[in-house]
Amino acid sequence: MTTTVTHEPPAAAGTPPEATGRKRRVPYWLLLPGILWLLVFFAAPLVYQASTSVQTGSLEEGFKVTWHFATYWDALGKYYPQFLRSVAYAATATVLCLLLGYPLAYLIAFRAGRWRNLLMVLVIAPFFTSFLIRTLAWKTILSDGGPVVRTLDSLHVLTVTNALGVTEGHRVLATPLAVVCGLTYNFLPFMILPLYTSLERIDSRLHEAAGDLYARPLTVFRKVTFPLSMPGVVAGTLLTFIPAAGDYINAELLGSTDQKMIGNVIQSQFLRVLDYPTAAALSFILMAAILAMVTVYLRKSGTEELV
Repeated sequence: MTTTVTHEPPAAAGTPPEATGRKRRVPYWLLLPGILWLLVFFAAPLVYQASTSVQTGSLEEGFKVTWHFATYWDALGKYYPQFLRSVAYAATATVLCLLLGYPLAYLIAFRAGRWRNLLMVLVIAPFFTSFLIRTLAWKTILSDGGPVVRTLDSLHVLTVTNALGVTEGHRVLATPLAVVCGLTYNFLPFMILPLYTSLERIDSRLHEAAGDLYARPLTVFRKVTFPLSMPGVVAGTLLTFIPAAGDYINAELLGSTDQKMIGNVIQSQFLRVLDYPTAAALSFILMAAILAMVTVYLRKSGTEELV
């Protein structure tokens, strides 16, 4: 009977054990600033918000932790229409961003040539302008009597959108269409950039091989390009849907009281009504709902690189 004995590799000649231990601890020291940042600016506020959500009281008398979990049920029962509206608007904007962003990302990755850098600059150019200013610009573009509304009305597009319930009368502002347009425009770069990164990594020889096998362009896209770009699709949809679901600027400036999203309710509860427990509870419900949807989406998409 033979016994196999494993030996640890000896330390480098002339290197003391203390130096080896310090070298092993270097990665952890490099992680320390990021960990401290997350603890101070993410974990601590999260714990504070969790404590606020189970408090009772008023601003005059003060709030105390009474473990009043009924706040969650009351908030959800009262504001569930805004939750559903936020999910519907964010999902619609995400689909539109994918439909608009994929062809553009494909063009930049495979067909742009020497214009690639210029197109990439144009994609990220909106980031050099304030989010608020960009949304206010859309308020001007979609203003009543403006060229966009007149053109849509002359083409009888507003008649169709009125029938679908996304516009009302001869105007676009203060309707669901305006809010979705604002969300789509503001978050479109978040869809294009991951898509471009994923498409740019695809080996062009795979397309050539598919062509040598007499595959049609549509078949090449369906069998080769799109499956290989799925990491970018998943990343882009997440980067678009998550912030869009919690956004309140577009609904505030481009919508009316009938288009308020859950972000508007949370902002109002925090800054106007001063009902901090309800606002904190709504924030946690929104976070939990998005986390659940994202988890299911990642599992269904089967993108192992992101799970």
